[in-house]
Amino acid sequence: MNERPVVRITGAAGGLGHVLAPDLVKAGYDLALFGSNAVRLSALSGGLDLADGAHLEVAVDLRDATATAAAIDSVYQHFGRVDALAHLVGGWTGGTRIADSDDEPFVSMIDQHLWTTLNVVRTLSPRMVEAGTGRIVAVSSPIATDPVAGMGAYAVGKAALDALLKTLSQELIGTGVTANVVRVRTIDTEHARDASPSASNASWTTPEEISAAIRYLFSDNARVVNGEDLRLTSGH
Repeated sequence: MNERPVVRITGAAGGLGHVLAPDLVKAGYDLALFGSNAVRLSALSGGLDLADGAHLEVAVDLRDATATAAAIDSVYQHFGRVDALAHLVGGWTGGTRIADSDDEPFVSMIDQHLWTTLNVVRTLSPRMVEAGTGRIVAVSSPIATDPVAGMGAYAVGKAALDALLKTLSQELIGTGVTANVVRVRTIDTEHARDASPSASNASWTTPEEISAAIRYLFSDNARVVNGEDLRLTSGH
């Protein structure tokens, strides 16, 4: 079995993944990089300082339960283990009030946030429980708990993700596996909050801050942290 810890990053090729992935490599992790675009995954891994065999790229539609299970199997075949999951799958829609909306935005957001999460943890968490250890962290939004007008579909999708992981965390008590949520309003990939501070960006969070929070939740120091909602929103 692989001796180094292995983290699986879903939605790896996004802006947050480009910060988290190299941070985890420096922390001693091997990486299983999941995303929907093989070209973007290859570009990400090509920029990392990785030893031979220390990463795996998997292009997969996580909305497909069968494809997701097969993709997770491929990680275990390659590494023999998965120690942590950083679920970064994003997707946003808004601007339409509920009374004026058709079904599509709700279907899209449920697919993006609930079904991708469910398909991953339903397959991965039993294997972590069998191993007696594991960390599951997903990125969510304050919109899930404090919805605003015109963002009903997004709020419903993120709220479903929250409810799923909160329930999972309770089912994992005593197993050595934890599930937590990191909550951010806007991922500030351009660092506008610090470069040009304003009332509108005061609650934004940088990828580096999110990465630090995820790495803490992956650590042994966080082994007693389970079912928590870590808000990185500058108090907003």
